[in-house]
Amino acid sequence: MTAHTQNVRWTLLGVMLAMLLGMLDNNIVGTAMPTIVRDLGGFEHLSWVVTAYTLATAVATPIWGKLGDLHGRKTVFQSSIAVFLTGSLLAGAAHSMVQLIEFRALQGIGAGGLAAGAFALIGTLVPPRERGRYQGMTATVMAVGVVGGPLVGGFVTGHLGWRWAFYVNLPLGLIALAWIQLRLHLPARAPKPRPRIDWAGTAVLTVTIVAAVLAATWAGTTYAWTSWQILLLWAVAVLGAALFAVVERRAAEPLLPPRVFTGHRNFPLAVGLLLATGVVMFGSALYLPLFQQTVQGATATGSGLLLLPLMIPVVIASNVAGKVMSRTGRYKIFPVLGTLLLTAGTLLLATMDTDTSRVAAGCFMALVGLGMGFTMQMGSTIAQNSVELRDMGAASAAANLFRTLGGSLGVAVFGSLFTRAVPTAARGEAYRTAVATGTQHIFLTAAAVCALGFVAAVLLIEVPLRGGPGAQAGRRTPETNQPVTRLATESPADHSG
Repeated sequence: MTAHTQNVRWTLLGVMLAMLLGMLDNNIVGTAMPTIVRDLGGFEHLSWVVTAYTLATAVATPIWGKLGDLHGRKTVFQSSIAVFLTGSLLAGAAHSMVQLIEFRALQGIGAGGLAAGAFALIGTLVPPRERGRYQGMTATVMAVGVVGGPLVGGFVTGHLGWRWAFYVNLPLGLIALAWIQLRLHLPARAPKPRPRIDWAGTAVLTVTIVAAVLAATWAGTTYAWTSWQILLLWAVAVLGAALFAVVERRAAEPLLPPRVFTGHRNFPLAVGLLLATGVVMFGSALYLPLFQQTVQGATATGSGLLLLPLMIPVVIASNVAGKVMSRTGRYKIFPVLGTLLLTAGTLLLATMDTDTSRVAAGCFMALVGLGMGFTMQMGSTIAQNSVELRDMGAASAAANLFRTLGGSLGVAVFGSLFTRAVPTAARGEAYRTAVATGTQHIFLTAAAVCALGFVAAVLLIEVPLRGGPGAQAGRRTPETNQPVTRLATESPADHSG
């Protein structure tokens, strides 16, 4: 390992620590929710503790991304950490369910900048061709977030109380802030005229996202799928998306520049890959532990450990794919193979019933984990390689927005399928059978989404990655007509971002 590579790894460690905050938080809080409800009451508002956080995250993600492009990524990233920590502190001190929901929304606003800012900083510090060297770090953070969240949540809630499910973010976040301030040095920014904020685009996108997430969350639970409330929300989401496209074409500084989506066909295809992996990742993290606890008799802590066959292959596959990509510059084979494994793995998970052993379930999860490892980080790299460096923040935010929306919409649809399959009056063996049936419906739907992801992977064009051997500043690739530049990771730093 060269000194340069080691230096970048140390810098990225602080960025990854901040990203881990958002990933751990939802899983920790989910484990603490029964205790929170017993203490604060307000069971009828329980779903809004999650919905408020998810909505705020989805709405804030593209805004943070664009702010990073305009005002400097370091400063904006640190600001998002500060907002997240403020929300965590207030949520831990909440005295009612309404207060908790409000402070969770503030947390969600900060969380929107954690993922968007982290991936934009990775894209700024590391050219796509070299990204594979660090891909395993990102995959490990995601695995720790999914598996470690329930374990940490159970321990903290049981020994320190539910308020520490939020307070535990404070020391981690403060370390991340200090680390980034001391270690993250970005190239000096060229002076820019006073940027104009795309208020119209922000407002339209906010309404669109809120309508889509609420429609998916309420459909089949609060309201019927064909009720006027759900149909109206979907109509608002569709019309909002169309209006947003029009507004962005006319904006001087668009929130999500249309050129990001139209510049090269790889970007929307990569977004499709991320959406599919978001559906599988969020659905697996939520419903596999439920299957393991209800049908296979695992404890709450044990079900977190039983997710290891899913997450360990994610780390291994991400490392292998990343090293091959960095060494050869070839990458298309990985999302193709990954989506194929995802489709096969989810189809096998859809066959699980009350007689399925933990070993068999673990093998099925391993296939899904390999597929996620080959696809998830590669999708982000392909998306960032498809845009100009000036749009790195907006592109990273868009990619994370669609991954988050994919997960949110997928979980909402899965919840409706699961609720329909599991009668509220079911008990004993009938309940176990109903949970197994609901799980089958969920992963059969996920397999269909992964099959569409496979089509997107096949349609990808394998264009050269920026920062490859012999790349020179200012040279343009014939496929994308984009400048191929190697960013300096250390320069006379503009510490403001």
